[in-house]
Amino acid sequence: MNNRLPRPTQIDSDMWVDEAIWGHRLYDEQTPWLCFMEFLNVLQAEYDAGKAFNETEPNKWAYLPQSRLYLRNILFNNPQITLIASRYNYDDKEAWSQWYEVMNKGQAGILNADFSYLEKRFPKFEDFALVVQFLRETTIEGDNNKRWSSQFIFPYGPNCLYEDLNVKENKTPTNDRRFFGRTGELLYLMLVRSGRGSRILQGLQNSVLNPNNKFNRLVAALEPSEPVNSSTVKPGGYLPYLFLPEYQALADDWLSLLESDIPSYDAIPHLVNITGLHMILYSLKRAKEVLKDDKKLTFILEIVSPKKTIIRELSSDSFTEHNKLSQKAIEAYIRQIVNTEEWGQITDISEAITLLKNKYAWPKDNKESDIESANSPEDLVNKFVSAATNRHKQHVNKFHSVWGKEIGLSSRRSSRRLRYAPQDMLLKSLVLCVVPGRMEFQDFLDKLYEKYGFIIGDKQAFELTETGRVDMEAFSDNSRRLEQRLASMGLLRRLSDACAYVENPFGNQEETIHE
Repeated sequence: MNNRLPRPTQIDSDMWVDEAIWGHRLYDEQTPWLCFMEFLNVLQAEYDAGKAFNETEPNKWAYLPQSRLYLRNILFNNPQITLIASRYNYDDKEAWSQWYEVMNKGQAGILNADFSYLEKRFPKFEDFALVVQFLRETTIEGDNNKRWSSQFIFPYGPNCLYEDLNVKENKTPTNDRRFFGRTGELLYLMLVRSGRGSRILQGLQNSVLNPNNKFNRLVAALEPSEPVNSSTVKPGGYLPYLFLPEYQALADDWLSLLESDIPSYDAIPHLVNITGLHMILYSLKRAKEVLKDDKKLTFILEIVSPKKTIIRELSSDSFTEHNKLSQKAIEAYIRQIVNTEEWGQITDISEAITLLKNKYAWPKDNKESDIESANSPEDLVNKFVSAATNRHKQHVNKFHSVWGKEIGLSSRRSSRRLRYAPQDMLLKSLVLCVVPGRMEFQDFLDKLYEKYGFIIGDKQAFELTETGRVDMEAFSDNSRRLEQRLASMGLLRRLSDACAYVENPFGNQEETIHE
């Protein structure tokens, strides 16, 4: 691609293959929700610095996140608060005294901790305990078993935002990339490069960037008036492409949500879902580009039926095919060097090693076992492909599968194989993004195919039905099941036997398409 950006001069990883194709980095252990939270941390830091959605030089940026260790200790490293509140229900002074003693012993990461400011803000200890309980109940992915320093609350405002940390007793807290794995940084760069940053910023200023809303003020009450930030400036992630139409498509869906009449906090789960979908599209399209496959990326979606159908089999096949793309891309990306003029001039393994280092930052060490056992330049490439594939399988290879399940795009329901079978929440997100006000149902199916490559009805499945593997009736039944699903969700209204409209409850209902 002609807008591919140069890789960083300093590389910490043992090779530069996944990163060259997808960026640094797509990470399966970072869920779409945590990707969104990491994005907000970046945005808030850049907003505070007066640089929101402004990239002066590609991939040479840094930001300063917040640590908010007082807040996090209070919310997630405070197991005895409920017991103390019930035991000293009528003695606030004793309740505070007992809690200070326990908390000062149990807290971690704060030097010379002093929680006494809380008693001035919450004269009744019970009120303090109830606020803590309420905020705990808003924990992102609340049924997780992550350590306390990797727990995050719903992003009501700036005071709810902080980075993932590894906090150990009597040690300085350190930044951790396990759950904030840089995918949120890639999301930020995509939106920066979409050219829609100023409008997105405006859409977020009334919610997650607004410090004055009542929920954010409640969170702020748990922090000292002048909170100490133990975090340090972090170098930002690397996104390989300066421009892609996928960036604009992502941003446009964000704007459809942010500029609609949906309440700002209610829009956030839909932003998470639609972001997850676009990141999956990005990952698959980059793989197809490496493979020089310019055929439209399509997904056969089964609208779940009580009985097994041919659509289920086709959808499973579609999922499996996509799940193999990234690994194929890794091998193709490496083996393309064999067809270059530089490779043709190589006479021995040492020259091959030099060329691979220049191209892929591999190998790091000439004494690696793969290098020492190579018999020829071609054998060296084979060993490199094997090493890169093993590394790829650890995280990036799982991205499509893990994120598909997380956003409700793929499922094993009623089947042993994973396939594309969208859940209600994702369907609603799609309606909110695709339908401005109301839209004729068949036009809605066409739009889903055009924007995302989703094959649901017989018209979108024309190429498949032409092969004779499946008849049009199977896809017609599939689309009828979607119509029924949308109607049961209050998102579709049938005006006559021949006329059904998908309706966005937060859009402009006066707008109709092909009426």
